[in-house]
Amino acid sequence: MKVHKIISRKTLYSLSIMIVLLTSACNQSGNNKAKLENDSNAPSMAATPKIDLQTAIISDNLEMVEQHMEAGTDINRKDAMSGATPLTSAATFGKTAIVKMLIDANADLSVKNNDGATALHVAAFFCRVEIVQLLIDANADKTIHNNFGATPRESVMGPFADVKPFYEMLQQQLGPFGLNFDLKDIEKMRPVIAMMLQ
Repeated sequence: MKVHKIISRKTLYSLSIMIVLLTSACNQSGNNKAKLENDSNAPSMAATPKIDLQTAIISDNLEMVEQHMEAGTDINRKDAMSGATPLTSAATFGKTAIVKMLIDANADLSVKNNDGATALHVAAFFCRVEIVQLLIDANADKTIHNNFGATPRESVMGPFADVKPFYEMLQQQLGPFGLNFDLKDIEKMRPVIAMMLQ
């Protein structure tokens, strides 16, 4: 009984931080016009990407992500509000091809966002099986604890009924920005993710 309360608190906090992460990524997409105006006066060595990296990731724009890499954009740069890196955002929104691109470009797999979650924590929480496997294959550390002491595996260990309302809230608030998942699939896949992360 006590264990469930601890896991639920950890999960609750992780979910609330996830909302901050996703909201900040979505806010960045609204700031593109001002950013473009400011960037148009700056000299560039390579083609200046038309949109910021986080927006390119959320909109699944592989061409713009590639352009950012060619222009030398820091692929490990943390969002000031949430601490999310491009890899964390790609894992959150289920952008498998972009996760692969970032891993191949040597993105740091151990960078934590503001709640201490790595890309593996996020991919596990959203049951992104392919992304979890890509991160495992790239030797992502499965033992890193977030700020609440949970490893990626522990983030999917609690009862689904305890976290279902948070998934529903995230889906309702962030679905319009491209966060898509099926609750039945999440419920079925949580034990699979836990086994993958043993």
